[in-house]
Amino acid sequence: MRYVLGIDIGSTNTAAAVARRNGTTWTRPEPVGLGADSPLVPSVLYLSEDGSLRVGEPPTDDGSRTTRDFVRRIGDDVPLLLGGEACAPQTLTAELAGWVVERVHALEGGPAEAIVLSHPAGWRPFRRDLLHRALSDLGLRHVTLLPRTVTVAESHAARGFAGTTAAVYALGGNSFEAALVRRTPRGTYEGFGTPQGLDPIGGADFDEALATHVRTVLARELAATARRGTQAALRGLRAECDRVKRELTVDLTADVVLSLPGGAARIPVTRAQFEDMIRPTVQATVDLLLRTVHGAGRAPEQLDAVLLAGGSARIPLVTELIGAALPVPVEVQPDAQLTAATGAAMAACQVVSPRRPAPARDPAPVGPRAGGAGPSRASLPVPRRPHHDTTVPAAPPPRPPVRILPLDLPKASRLALTLSRGREG
Repeated sequence: MRYVLGIDIGSTNTAAAVARRNGTTWTRPEPVGLGADSPLVPSVLYLSEDGSLRVGEPPTDDGSRTTRDFVRRIGDDVPLLLGGEACAPQTLTAELAGWVVERVHALEGGPAEAIVLSHPAGWRPFRRDLLHRALSDLGLRHVTLLPRTVTVAESHAARGFAGTTAAVYALGGNSFEAALVRRTPRGTYEGFGTPQGLDPIGGADFDEALATHVRTVLARELAATARRGTQAALRGLRAECDRVKRELTVDLTADVVLSLPGGAARIPVTRAQFEDMIRPTVQATVDLLLRTVHGAGRAPEQLDAVLLAGGSARIPLVTELIGAALPVPVEVQPDAQLTAATGAAMAACQVVSPRRPAPARDPAPVGPRAGGAGPSRASLPVPRRPHHDTTVPAAPPPRPPVRILPLDLPKASRLALTLSRGREG
């Protein structure tokens, strides 16, 4: 069956969704199972011993052969080191996107008619061009790049949001983005105003806050155990805190469970306790959201809604604080970590089947052309890809105030030879 593909490569996880053609329309986007038992796969690449580049968490703790959070580094002219080889962040991002495309191709039995890949809302043309070139080098020459906040709005629209203007609040694992979007005459969304972000702030900070609480509670018991046993016990603490964080979005209490050398430990945590731990960070994101709205010259009451995305956006405190700051509806989807990917798939439908612009309310009469009976072919609307981004070209973004000596890139890299043929997951 013919289909289109939407991809969202986040700071911690990658998601994908497909929409299939159903006659003259498209089905609602469905997530693709990228992980073994999850629609998500970690946004992590590691170089295996055989020289192939693999996706997901590595089987060992060799940090020199593992790279993560590389999307954020696109635009930095200092490459990342992976297995001793220099790699451009955009190349690594393109490799992960290529792995997703190949996996979906195998599952669907053919190529996608269109591919839309989301990117941070604050990107300007310089970063987008870098990623476009990297994708083209891998043979992905017809990928449409859209701001993540726009794909989030498209996803909410597919689920029934009919508003004209909205604020988007996207809380990822290690990043936060806020931007305003508005509906165009074609029915698609575009960003306006200046997107804002906090980096790195996200769900990982909530996990660490909970982990710090657990370490404090267990301080005496851990101090009495052997060092090796203590390290083994705490190795899975962050993953356990992530599980408890998600459980507390629906329950009022949950237990952090650890296997210590002296036996299992169970530390109860209430939602109120957890919210007290993360309140300052969540408040900082809400304050930035409010500044984003005012910076675009809008009053909060002029918005139709605040649209949420990201797994941690389902934390009740997020909705509570946003609702207190902006007197408009706050909408979050049950699968908030997939919102950007499903919205990218919706945008891909529009690439293949562009919507016609809405007719003007008071159209001017069109008289017959001299020697003809109606408007010329040139005057008829021409189908175009949806135009979501109105950012003007700019110079490369400023480098951080740190002096870093450039690396001499090898002319023929061993890794460069394995990247294109070693995408295995």
